[in-house]
Amino acid sequence: MASKEGKNAILWRRCPQAYFALEGWLVKQFDEILSCNSESASFYQKQYPELADRVSFIRNTVDTDVCKPLSEEERTLARLNFAREHSLPDGTKFLLFAGRLHPQKDPLRLVQTIAALNDPLVHLIIAGDGELAPSLKAEILRLNLSSQVTMLGAVNPVKLVPLYQIAHALVLTSEFEGLPLVVLEALACGTPIVSTRCGETPNFLTPQSGVISDDRAPKAIANALQKVLSQPQQYSQSACLQVAQPYSARHVVSQVYESMLNRWKAQPT
Repeated sequence: MASKEGKNAILWRRCPQAYFALEGWLVKQFDEILSCNSESASFYQKQYPELADRVSFIRNTVDTDVCKPLSEEERTLARLNFAREHSLPDGTKFLLFAGRLHPQKDPLRLVQTIAALNDPLVHLIIAGDGELAPSLKAEILRLNLSSQVTMLGAVNPVKLVPLYQIAHALVLTSEFEGLPLVVLEALACGTPIVSTRCGETPNFLTPQSGVISDDRAPKAIANALQKVLSQPQQYSQSACLQVAQPYSARHVVSQVYESMLNRWKAQPT
């Protein structure tokens, strides 16, 4: 049975029969049904076979004019400045979490992962707010991690870009996901990903742009982080940018319009 938090997170988990009955009526009203998760697109094609040709997988998009990498020299200097602004050692390695502090994202597991990593030169930046903020602060204190975690609260999306640019990795410990925009934004800034196996991320992340942890135990996720932190040359900016490129807004929008045009041309006159 799903947890109480999980039920509250998604309607179909709380009232599946009512949800799918309503959905079955609604989907027939649409000419095009788009999903940013390939598994969901496949599910809907099987769930409503008579509508299968209307269901398509669509990539989330990232604005690569805003999210872009720094040069190696600029990145080194930005990391140094952030470390000194927060009274951290010059060689600090930064991990970034950006998202809601919600059971879906499992931020408590994240700070437990930092404890399991047990590296005083690793510093976690948490950009986000939500219902788990008090519990998260208590867990940070319990694990004696106050000097290794900075909680910034809610951060304007534009102000996230400098954080992506200094991070040695973006970390996700989510229970379930679609395709998180933060993953695309981080990759577009040249930053590798460490994530649990959920959602669309494992389907496109390459061995050179991040690591997927099949085990959700903090120690296992810490081991995945250690791979990226200890071998940064194996997770280059260019490899991350290559993965992000097909998700650029211009590329995806042009594909959507082309698909719509082809569908319109195929309709009988």
